[in-house]
Amino acid sequence: MWWRRTLSRSCRCCLGCGRSGAKGIWSLRTRRVCSAPALPAGRITALQALDVWKRHFEEKGVTEPEHSSQYIIAHLLGAKTIESVEQQRLTQFLSKEKTEQVWQLCTRRLSRMPVQYVIEEWDFRDLTLKLRPPVFIPRPETEELVELVLTDLQRHPGAAETRRQTCLEVGCGSGAVSLSLLKSLPQLEAFALDRSQDAVDLSRENALRLGLQDRLKVYHMDVIKDTERMLGLFSSISALVSNPPYLFSEDMATLEPEILRFEDHAALDGGEDGLNVIRQILALAPDFLSDRGRVYLEVDPRHPPLVRRWTEDNVEGLRYAKTRHDASGRPRFCILQKEESHKDPDQD
Repeated sequence: MWWRRTLSRSCRCCLGCGRSGAKGIWSLRTRRVCSAPALPAGRITALQALDVWKRHFEEKGVTEPEHSSQYIIAHLLGAKTIESVEQQRLTQFLSKEKTEQVWQLCTRRLSRMPVQYVIEEWDFRDLTLKLRPPVFIPRPETEELVELVLTDLQRHPGAAETRRQTCLEVGCGSGAVSLSLLKSLPQLEAFALDRSQDAVDLSRENALRLGLQDRLKVYHMDVIKDTERMLGLFSSISALVSNPPYLFSEDMATLEPEILRFEDHAALDGGEDGLNVIRQILALAPDFLSDRGRVYLEVDPRHPPLVRRWTEDNVEGLRYAKTRHDASGRPRFCILQKEESHKDPDQD
Protein backbone atom coordinates (compact mmCIF):
# COMPACT_ATOMS: atom_id res chain seq x y z
CA MET A 1 0.00 0.00 0.00
CA TRP A 2 1.08 3.51 -0.73
CA TRP A 3 1.80 4.58 2.84
CA ARG A 4 4.67 2.08 2.86
CA ARG A 5 6.40 3.99 0.07
CA THR A 6 9.10 6.54 0.77
CA LEU A 7 9.05 10.21 -0.15
CA SER A 8 12.10 12.34 -0.74
CA ARG A 9 14.26 9.38 0.28
CA SER A 10 12.61 9.42 3.71
CA CYS A 11 9.65 7.56 5.18
CA ARG A 12 7.16 10.09 6.45
CA CYS A 13 4.33 8.77 4.31
CA CYS A 14 1.09 7.10 5.40
CA LEU A 15 -2.45 6.63 4.10
CA GLY A 16 -2.97 10.35 4.31
CA CYS A 17 -0.83 10.33 7.43
CA GLY A 18 0.47 13.22 9.42
CA ARG A 19 2.11 15.13 12.17
CA SER A 20 0.20 18.33 12.67
CA GLY A 21 0.48 21.27 14.92
CA ALA A 22 -0.36 24.94 14.61
CA LYS A 23 -4.05 25.50 15.25
CA GLY A 24 -4.18 28.31 12.73
CA ILE A 25 -3.08 25.93 10.00
CA TRP A 26 -5.67 23.37 11.16
CA SER A 27 -8.49 25.91 10.99
CA LEU A 28 -7.46 26.74 7.44
CA ARG A 29 -7.65 23.09 6.49
CA THR A 30 -11.11 22.55 7.87
CA ARG A 31 -12.44 25.46 5.82
CA ARG A 32 -11.26 23.84 2.58
CA VAL A 33 -14.34 23.33 0.36
CA CYS A 34 -14.78 19.85 -1.14
CA SER A 35 -17.25 18.81 -3.81
CA ALA A 36 -18.89 15.65 -2.47
CA PRO A 37 -21.41 13.62 -4.45
CA ALA A 38 -25.05 14.20 -3.48
CA LEU A 39 -26.57 11.92 -0.89
CA PRO A 40 -28.51 9.16 -2.67
CA ALA A 41 -32.24 9.75 -2.90
CA GLY A 42 -33.02 6.11 -2.19
CA ARG A 43 -31.43 3.40 -0.09
CA ILE A 44 -27.93 2.18 -0.89
CA THR A 45 -25.84 -0.86 0.09
CA ALA A 46 -22.34 -0.76 1.54
CA LEU A 47 -20.95 -2.16 -1.72
CA GLN A 48 -22.71 0.56 -3.70
CA ALA A 49 -21.35 3.21 -1.32
CA LEU A 50 -17.86 1.79 -1.78
CA ASP A 51 -18.18 2.09 -5.54
CA VAL A 52 -19.56 5.64 -5.41
CA TRP A 53 -16.75 6.90 -3.21
CA LYS A 54 -13.97 4.97 -4.92
CA ARG A 55 -14.95 6.56 -8.25
CA HIS A 56 -15.35 10.00 -6.69
CA PHE A 57 -11.96 9.80 -4.98
CA GLU A 58 -10.43 8.77 -8.32
CA GLU A 59 -12.04 11.73 -10.09
CA LYS A 60 -10.78 14.16 -7.43
CA GLY A 61 -7.24 12.78 -7.36
CA VAL A 62 -7.35 11.38 -3.83
CA THR A 63 -4.48 8.94 -3.31
CA GLU A 64 -5.42 5.27 -2.83
CA PRO A 65 -9.12 5.80 -3.62
CA GLU A 66 -10.12 2.16 -3.10
CA HIS A 67 -8.34 1.70 0.21
CA SER A 68 -9.62 5.06 1.46
CA SER A 69 -13.26 4.13 0.90
CA GLN A 70 -12.75 0.59 2.21
CA TYR A 71 -11.17 1.65 5.51
CA ILE A 72 -13.84 4.24 6.20
CA ILE A 73 -16.83 2.02 5.41
CA ALA A 74 -15.33 -0.99 7.23
CA HIS A 75 -14.85 1.23 10.28
CA LEU A 76 -18.51 2.33 10.18
CA LEU A 77 -19.53 -1.34 9.96
CA GLY A 78 -17.48 -2.10 13.08
CA ALA A 79 -14.60 -3.86 11.33
CA LYS A 80 -10.90 -3.23 10.72
CA THR A 81 -10.90 -4.19 7.03
CA ILE A 82 -13.54 -4.62 4.37
CA GLU A 83 -12.40 -8.24 3.91
CA SER A 84 -13.45 -9.04 7.48
CA VAL A 85 -17.03 -7.86 6.90
CA GLU A 86 -19.52 -10.61 6.06
CA GLN A 87 -20.64 -10.47 2.43
CA GLN A 88 -24.26 -10.42 3.54
CA ARG A 89 -23.71 -7.19 5.46
CA LEU A 90 -22.08 -5.58 2.44
CA THR A 91 -25.13 -6.28 0.29
CA GLN A 92 -27.68 -5.12 2.86
CA PHE A 93 -29.14 -1.62 2.60
CA LEU A 94 -27.54 0.93 4.91
CA SER A 95 -29.75 2.88 7.26
CA LYS A 96 -30.27 6.56 6.50
CA GLU A 97 -28.10 7.42 9.53
CA LYS A 98 -25.29 5.09 8.43
CA THR A 99 -25.39 6.48 4.87
CA GLU A 100 -25.06 10.01 6.23
CA GLN A 101 -22.08 8.90 8.32
CA VAL A 102 -20.40 7.42 5.24
CA TRP A 103 -20.88 10.67 3.36
CA GLN A 104 -19.62 12.74 6.30
CA LEU A 105 -16.41 10.74 6.81
CA CYS A 106 -15.65 10.29 3.13
CA THR A 107 -16.07 14.04 2.61
CA ARG A 108 -13.34 14.56 5.21
CA ARG A 109 -11.07 12.24 3.25
CA LEU A 110 -11.95 14.20 0.13
CA SER A 111 -10.24 17.20 1.73
CA ARG A 112 -7.12 14.94 1.83
CA MET A 113 -7.48 14.45 5.58
CA PRO A 114 -5.56 11.27 6.53
CA VAL A 115 -7.76 8.22 6.96
CA GLN A 116 -6.33 7.75 10.45
CA TYR A 117 -7.74 11.12 11.45
CA VAL A 118 -11.02 10.44 9.67
CA ILE A 119 -11.73 7.22 11.60
CA GLU A 120 -9.86 8.50 14.70
CA GLU A 121 -7.84 5.34 15.32
CA TRP A 122 -5.11 3.16 13.81
CA ASP A 123 -3.32 -0.08 14.64
CA PHE A 124 0.34 -0.07 15.66
CA ARG A 125 1.78 -3.55 16.12
CA ASP A 126 -0.72 -5.20 18.51
CA LEU A 127 -2.24 -1.95 19.79
CA THR A 128 -5.21 0.05 18.57
CA LEU A 129 -4.45 3.70 19.28
CA LYS A 130 -6.79 6.65 19.37
CA LEU A 131 -5.63 9.32 16.93
CA ARG A 132 -6.67 12.89 16.30
CA PRO A 133 -5.12 15.98 14.80
CA PRO A 134 -2.67 17.45 15.34
CA VAL A 135 -0.80 14.41 16.73
CA PHE A 136 1.69 12.44 14.62
CA ILE A 137 0.38 9.23 13.03
CA PRO A 138 2.84 6.35 13.55
CA ARG A 139 4.28 4.75 10.40
CA PRO A 140 5.11 1.09 9.72
CA GLU A 141 8.87 1.80 9.88
CA THR A 142 8.49 2.79 13.52
CA GLU A 143 7.11 -0.69 14.27
CA GLU A 144 10.52 -1.94 13.14
CA LEU A 145 12.20 0.51 15.51
CA VAL A 146 10.20 -0.99 18.40
CA GLU A 147 11.31 -4.49 17.38
CA LEU A 148 14.97 -3.45 17.56
CA VAL A 149 14.55 -2.08 21.09
CA LEU A 150 12.55 -5.11 22.22
CA THR A 151 15.15 -7.52 20.90
CA ASP A 152 17.94 -5.84 22.85
CA LEU A 153 16.01 -5.43 26.10
CA GLN A 154 14.84 -9.04 26.01
CA ARG A 155 18.40 -10.19 25.26
CA HIS A 156 19.72 -8.45 28.37
CA PRO A 157 17.04 -8.97 31.04
CA GLY A 158 19.55 -9.24 33.88
CA ALA A 159 19.00 -5.64 34.91
CA ALA A 160 15.47 -6.54 35.93
CA GLU A 161 16.82 -8.73 38.75
CA THR A 162 18.17 -5.71 40.61
CA ARG A 163 16.08 -2.86 39.18
CA ARG A 164 13.39 -2.35 36.59
CA GLN A 165 14.45 -1.59 33.05
CA THR A 166 13.67 1.94 31.95
CA CYS A 167 13.05 3.60 28.59
CA LEU A 168 12.99 7.27 27.62
CA GLU A 169 11.17 8.27 24.43
CA VAL A 170 11.82 11.70 22.92
CA GLY A 171 8.88 12.85 20.80
CA CYS A 172 6.15 10.41 21.84
CA GLY A 173 3.26 11.58 19.62
CA SER A 174 0.35 9.22 20.29
CA GLY A 175 2.48 7.10 22.66
CA ALA A 176 2.82 4.29 20.11
CA VAL A 177 6.46 3.37 20.81
CA SER A 178 6.41 3.57 24.60
CA LEU A 179 3.06 1.81 24.95
CA SER A 180 4.08 -0.97 22.56
CA LEU A 181 7.28 -1.55 24.54
CA LEU A 182 5.38 -1.54 27.84
CA LYS A 183 2.85 -4.07 26.60
CA SER A 184 5.61 -6.45 25.52
CA LEU A 185 7.86 -5.99 28.57
CA PRO A 186 6.08 -6.25 31.94
CA GLN A 187 9.29 -5.29 33.77
CA LEU A 188 9.72 -2.02 31.87
CA GLU A 189 8.99 1.50 33.09
CA ALA A 190 8.83 4.27 30.50
CA PHE A 191 9.21 8.03 30.41
CA ALA A 192 8.08 9.97 27.38
CA LEU A 193 8.17 13.61 26.37
CA ASP A 194 6.84 15.75 23.58
CA ARG A 195 6.91 19.46 22.75
CA SER A 196 3.21 19.30 21.84
CA GLN A 197 0.62 19.41 24.61
CA ASP A 198 -1.80 17.67 22.24
CA ALA A 199 0.62 14.75 21.94
CA VAL A 200 1.14 14.58 25.70
CA ASP A 201 -2.62 14.51 26.29
CA LEU A 202 -3.20 11.81 23.66
CA SER A 203 -0.34 9.63 24.95
CA ARG A 204 -1.83 9.77 28.43
CA GLU A 205 -5.29 8.95 27.04
CA ASN A 206 -3.98 5.95 25.11
CA ALA A 207 -2.05 4.73 28.16
CA LEU A 208 -5.23 4.90 30.25
CA ARG A 209 -7.29 3.06 27.63
CA LEU A 210 -4.66 0.30 27.46
CA GLY A 211 -4.24 0.03 31.24
CA LEU A 212 -0.57 1.03 31.08
CA GLN A 213 -0.79 4.42 32.78
CA ASP A 214 0.96 3.21 35.96
CA ARG A 215 4.19 2.46 34.06
CA LEU A 216 4.29 5.50 31.75
CA LYS A 217 5.05 9.07 32.79
CA VAL A 218 4.53 11.64 30.05
CA TYR A 219 6.07 15.14 30.16
CA HIS A 220 5.35 18.27 28.17
CA MET A 221 8.95 19.19 27.32
CA ASP A 222 11.10 20.31 24.40
CA VAL A 223 14.38 18.39 24.16
CA ILE A 224 16.16 21.51 22.89
CA LYS A 225 14.64 24.15 25.19
CA ASP A 226 14.18 22.16 28.42
CA THR A 227 17.63 20.63 28.84
CA GLU A 228 18.13 21.56 32.49
CA ARG A 229 14.76 20.17 33.49
CA MET A 230 15.47 16.92 31.66
CA LEU A 231 18.87 16.52 33.33
CA GLY A 232 17.12 16.73 36.69
CA LEU A 233 14.55 14.06 35.81
CA PHE A 234 16.23 11.30 33.85
CA SER A 235 19.22 9.11 34.68
CA SER A 236 20.32 5.47 34.43
CA ILE A 237 18.01 4.90 31.45
CA SER A 238 18.33 1.49 29.76
CA ALA A 239 17.16 2.66 26.33
CA LEU A 240 16.64 6.08 24.78
CA VAL A 241 14.42 5.83 21.70
CA SER A 242 13.26 8.48 19.27
CA ASN A 243 11.56 8.94 15.91
CA PRO A 244 12.45 12.66 15.70
CA PRO A 245 11.84 15.25 12.98
CA TYR A 246 14.44 14.19 10.42
CA LEU A 247 13.47 15.52 7.00
CA PHE A 248 15.97 17.75 5.25
CA SER A 249 14.44 21.22 4.92
CA GLU A 250 14.80 21.14 1.15
CA ASP A 251 12.62 18.02 0.97
CA MET A 252 9.61 19.55 2.66
CA ALA A 253 8.17 21.03 -0.54
CA THR A 254 8.11 17.61 -2.24
CA LEU A 255 5.70 15.96 0.21
CA GLU A 256 2.20 14.76 -0.62
CA PRO A 257 -0.80 17.09 -0.03
CA GLU A 258 -1.89 15.01 2.98
CA ILE A 259 1.41 15.75 4.68
CA LEU A 260 1.77 19.37 3.60
CA ARG A 261 -1.77 20.24 4.66
CA PHE A 262 -2.08 18.17 7.81
CA GLU A 263 1.41 17.88 9.29
CA ASP A 264 3.08 20.31 11.65
CA HIS A 265 6.10 21.29 9.59
CA ALA A 266 8.18 21.88 12.71
CA ALA A 267 7.60 18.26 13.72
CA LEU A 268 8.85 17.01 10.36
CA ASP A 269 11.59 19.46 9.37
CA GLY A 270 14.90 18.49 10.94
CA GLY A 271 16.76 21.50 9.57
CA GLU A 272 19.20 21.91 6.71
CA ASP A 273 20.73 18.46 7.22
CA GLY A 274 17.82 16.92 9.15
CA LEU A 275 19.89 16.61 12.32
CA ASN A 276 18.78 19.52 14.51
CA VAL A 277 16.92 17.42 17.09
CA ILE A 278 19.08 14.34 16.58
CA ARG A 279 22.26 16.22 17.55
CA GLN A 280 20.60 17.39 20.78
CA ILE A 281 19.50 13.87 21.66
CA LEU A 282 22.99 12.51 21.09
CA ALA A 283 24.63 15.29 23.09
CA LEU A 284 22.40 14.57 26.11
CA ALA A 285 22.38 10.78 25.84
CA PRO A 286 25.49 10.07 27.98
CA ASP A 287 23.90 11.99 30.87
CA PHE A 288 20.69 9.96 30.69
CA LEU A 289 21.88 6.44 29.93
CA SER A 290 23.13 3.75 32.27
CA ASP A 291 26.45 2.10 31.42
CA ARG A 292 25.99 0.25 28.11
CA GLY A 293 22.57 1.80 27.71
CA ARG A 294 21.63 2.43 24.10
CA VAL A 295 20.15 5.10 21.84
CA TYR A 296 17.79 3.95 19.08
CA LEU A 297 16.98 6.48 16.35
CA GLU A 298 14.78 6.34 13.27
CA VAL A 299 16.44 8.55 10.66
CA ASP A 300 16.60 9.51 6.99
CA PRO A 301 18.59 6.97 4.91
CA ARG A 302 21.25 9.65 4.36
CA HIS A 303 21.84 10.07 8.06
CA PRO A 304 23.76 7.06 9.43
CA PRO A 305 27.25 8.17 8.23
CA LEU A 306 26.50 11.76 9.31
CA VAL A 307 25.36 10.59 12.74
CA ARG A 308 28.42 8.39 13.17
CA ARG A 309 30.84 11.17 12.22
CA TRP A 310 29.14 13.81 14.36
CA THR A 311 29.05 11.53 17.41
CA GLU A 312 32.73 10.58 17.08
CA ASP A 313 33.70 14.24 16.81
CA ASN A 314 31.43 15.72 19.46
CA VAL A 315 30.14 13.25 22.06
CA GLU A 316 32.43 11.67 24.61
CA GLY A 317 31.41 8.33 26.08
CA LEU A 318 28.96 7.42 23.31
CA ARG A 319 29.97 5.13 20.47
CA TYR A 320 28.20 4.30 17.24
CA ALA A 321 27.26 0.61 17.47
CA LYS A 322 25.44 -0.26 14.24
CA THR A 323 23.13 0.74 11.40
CA ARG A 324 20.01 -1.31 10.72
CA HIS A 325 17.95 -1.34 7.51
CA ASP A 326 14.19 -1.17 7.22
CA ALA A 327 11.96 -3.66 5.40
CA SER A 328 12.57 -1.88 2.09
CA GLY A 329 16.36 -2.21 2.48
CA ARG A 330 17.11 1.42 3.38
CA PRO A 331 19.53 2.33 6.19
CA ARG A 332 16.87 3.60 8.58
CA PHE A 333 17.97 3.06 12.18
CA CYS A 334 21.02 4.17 14.15
CA ILE A 335 22.00 2.39 17.35
CA LEU A 336 24.56 3.94 19.70
CA GLN A 337 25.84 2.75 23.05
CA LYS A 338 27.17 4.46 26.15
CA GLU A 339 30.66 3.35 27.14
CA GLU A 340 31.06 1.82 30.59
CA SER A 341 32.65 3.97 33.26
CA HIS A 342 35.27 1.24 33.69
CA LYS A 343 35.84 0.09 30.14
CA ASP A 344 35.14 -3.52 29.36
CA PRO A 345 37.04 -4.86 26.31
CA ASP A 346 33.94 -6.86 25.34
CA GLN A 347 31.66 -3.92 24.41
CA ASP A 348 29.19 -6.09 22.55
